[in-house]
Amino acid sequence: MARSSRYRQRMRRDRHGRGLRGPLYPATLPAAASRAEKFDALVLDALEPIEARWRTELTKLDVAVDDVPEVGEDLPPEQAEGVLHDGAVPLSRLVPAGVDRAGLPTRARIVLYRRPLEARAKDSAELADLVHDVLVEQIAIYLGVEPDIIDGE
Repeated sequence: MARSSRYRQRMRRDRHGRGLRGPLYPATLPAAASRAEKFDALVLDALEPIEARWRTELTKLDVAVDDVPEVGEDLPPEQAEGVLHDGAVPLSRLVPAGVDRAGLPTRARIVLYRRPLEARAKDSAELADLVHDVLVEQIAIYLGVEPDIIDGE
């Protein structure tokens, strides 16, 4: 009997007496969002005015976020044209509509690479501008128009 009560006591105590471990902020506060979640929200904010203006033309386009581009990826020539680089590092990629390995049709997709974009921005305002510029550039390539036309300036 004494042994089981001692075991129960040990299970109730927290390690080293430091209190319960858990999140610092409630999940409802913006500070609780991860960097990836904040970046996703930034992409949605940058896409919203573009999509409002070009809704009918962008119905068959998806926008996705990846952490980093695949290293050593050998792209076919038709897909290499849709990659937006900063030096040797891809910032985003336009994947044209096609057929996947299972033979099912796929939609066109713009993939933004979060880590390279974050590395090139000094603060959140500059990151928002960079994400907007990259989206405008890729959507212009997708629609076959000049970026100034997409931006509406």
